[in-house]
Amino acid sequence: MGWLADETGLGKCAANFVPLTPLSHLRRAADVFATRTAVVWKSTRLSYAEYARRVSALASALARRGVQPGDVVATLLPNIPAQAEAHFGVPACGAVLNTINTRLDADTVAYIFGHAGARIVLCDTAFLPLAEEAIRRMEGPAPQIVEVVDEGFSASGHYLTYEALLAEGDPEAAWAMPVDEWESIAINYTSGTTGRPKGVVYHHRGAYLATTANALGWRMTLFPVYLTIVPLFHCNGWCHTWMVPMLGGTLVCCRDITARAIYDAIADEGVTHFGGAPIVLNTIINAKDEERRPFAHVVEVFTAGAPPPAATLAAFEPLGFNVTQVYGLTETYGPATECLWQPDWEGETGEARAALKARTGIAMAMLEGAEVHDPHGQPVARDAAHLGEIAMRGNLVMKGYYRNPEATAEAFRGGWFRSGDIAFQHPDGYIKITDRAKDIIISGGENVSSVEVEGVLMRHPAVLLCAVVAKPDEKWGEVPCAFVEVKPGQSVTEADLISHCRAQLAGFKTPKHVVFAELPKTSTGKIQKFELRAVAKLI
Repeated sequence: MGWLADETGLGKCAANFVPLTPLSHLRRAADVFATRTAVVWKSTRLSYAEYARRVSALASALARRGVQPGDVVATLLPNIPAQAEAHFGVPACGAVLNTINTRLDADTVAYIFGHAGARIVLCDTAFLPLAEEAIRRMEGPAPQIVEVVDEGFSASGHYLTYEALLAEGDPEAAWAMPVDEWESIAINYTSGTTGRPKGVVYHHRGAYLATTANALGWRMTLFPVYLTIVPLFHCNGWCHTWMVPMLGGTLVCCRDITARAIYDAIADEGVTHFGGAPIVLNTIINAKDEERRPFAHVVEVFTAGAPPPAATLAAFEPLGFNVTQVYGLTETYGPATECLWQPDWEGETGEARAALKARTGIAMAMLEGAEVHDPHGQPVARDAAHLGEIAMRGNLVMKGYYRNPEATAEAFRGGWFRSGDIAFQHPDGYIKITDRAKDIIISGGENVSSVEVEGVLMRHPAVLLCAVVAKPDEKWGEVPCAFVEVKPGQSVTEADLISHCRAQLAGFKTPKHVVFAELPKTSTGKIQKFELRAVAKLI
């Protein structure tokens, strides 16, 4: 890099400037923590030296198969070692990682394949039917399938396996480190709350700073043991996979999120940290006695995805956990605010303590600002009463929406990222979400578009009119609840409509309840969803 002098006559050069990238965390760990355990899954125990060698093999193998810098490599994987390796191996060859939600329907996966232009998809054996159906629905070029055969599964015999792909690579190959930290490291697709999902593009700088912000927010020291409960397809696991090597920690994989698996990981592997939606907290609270295991340390937990009820927090912490609520979106690399615990709150107990814990929080260390704005883009009064939209700005905000300049411009209106979430601010600056904007339903941490579900319902021949709203649910936080007017002379049951939706939507998007009733409307015919939400709470 040549000299780029500023007004002092001094400038950037190779000696004093290196683009920020989370790849540097693993590269350093492979040297400093070479023999420490980096990744754990069933019989797999990878040291940092072995982890880095596999990443190098993946990066070079992808390059040898024609993946160029800027190309997209997709994954359809659960939280297993290959998914963690892809987080480093794909950008290490200069490509862009696209981790796809394995719970999506084939039509949406086909759209994502095509929109992102994926060259290769690393696909778990269990999700081969999903990938194959998605490819059948594509009109343009389709990605090559590489089958990842997890422990306990048998290879299909139809595709190049992941281990065979790695064998094609060079475990000593150099990594293609970014020349510019603005280069894209990942593209994550939203859950499509307003129709087709949007591709959120992350840069290396933001991912690096997100790892630092999370470590600070969690008060982490060296050698944490992190359990991958947050799906690594969701905001790249809140960037925690990139974070762990920075601290020489251990990444403990968790494919199936159950109370038994969580307790076993804590007891057997010494897990110190994990993140998860409130549904995970409820899973642990409601665990059966035979699923529980004793452990002697306090486990630090980040919770996000929906505002956790104070009662949930109050029941969860006495079991051996310390909870910090964080808030963010796909557009903010995952967590962007945290409910930072203040020293003068230490005396609070019971419901008062839980109420403080249930606050949405303040901007994390690497975010320049998080405020609540009125419709004119001005901060609302910090009086715990005035409502507005959460707005954020800084390096923890996405580059923008891929191939969607209009949506990008709208999201960045006025120089802030507009979240679409409604909140107020306490006098001390802590934000508290009061409702989701418009009609987004958050079920098990996943966003559900009411418009999408309504569109499917309206395709049933017996449905005259419908509306879908969130119904509170102890397990999932919220579930879709449908209100339906039936055409005169037609007959349909709740089971019929649920089956109809399940055939066309992912399971978490399918209504769990159907109410047959005349829908409340304004004088202009607009359905009054606030009335339906009130009814849904009573069902």
